[in-house]
Amino acid sequence: MTALPTAQQFDTVQPLATSRMQRSTGCGRIAAKPGRNGETRLGSLFQEGSARIRLPKSHSNGRLEAVLLNTSGGMTDGDRLQWSADAGANTHLTLASQTAERLYRAPTGTAEVDVRLSVKSDATLHWLPQETIMFDGGALRRTITADLAQNAELLICEPIVFGRAAMGETVRQGRLRDDWRIRRDGRLIHAEAFRLDGAVEEKLARESVASGCRAAATAVLFTPRAEALLDRVREIICGSGGASLFEDKLVCRLLAADALALRRKLIPLLITLRGGHDLPRCWYC
Repeated sequence: MTALPTAQQFDTVQPLATSRMQRSTGCGRIAAKPGRNGETRLGSLFQEGSARIRLPKSHSNGRLEAVLLNTSGGMTDGDRLQWSADAGANTHLTLASQTAERLYRAPTGTAEVDVRLSVKSDATLHWLPQETIMFDGGALRRTITADLAQNAELLICEPIVFGRAAMGETVRQGRLRDDWRIRRDGRLIHAEAFRLDGAVEEKLARESVASGCRAAATAVLFTPRAEALLDRVREIICGSGGASLFEDKLVCRLLAADALALRRKLIPLLITLRGGHDLPRCWYC
């Protein structure tokens, strides 16, 4: 019969070595090229790891739509995603995410997303992912860089939600850093850096920050037609944020109590910025 260990022997037992938890990485790249009769066709596609790109059938009059997926089901510390999109000359490319991206608790580090966009001469690229949802303790560092030709059009929108109101969730602690750098013909035309960390719920409650709102979105349109849209955009936003015009750049900010309230403003806003064209179908699923 084997004797049970004594209390002293228990005290001398060494803990098992902790192994590093598995993390997800993904890289997805897509390029569009002009086809016959003015339509846009797929030029190249690469996907690796948890990054997937799908090309659903659409009725977008020759435009190319791509849907981005993160098969890991969310992100936490140590996860890495990289997306690259290249709209070739005389093409129209729209990218959206299949669903909202989720930022789960990150005990020791930060999830990272790197977005790189290129828009050639007489091309249009619309970057329209659905919401990023941050859970309590989530952490994200995101960078977006874009290079535009002189007569190219770019629309970027990034919505974020701090906890799901319908589930009674709050984000007491978290970390978010968002850096955008947009260049046209090599000249920097837009730069912004957003940082929110520490006591997220407490900071969002401040009147100078968000007055208790838990959902926000930034949409920026770079195009010569921006000025003609300013009045209509301000009508849509109507007290939920603001819109400013800087030469050929229209910057829109939105705040809302929750994700549903944000969408009620954001969807008509994006349709207007897209010249009346509807959003990809995944936005309505």
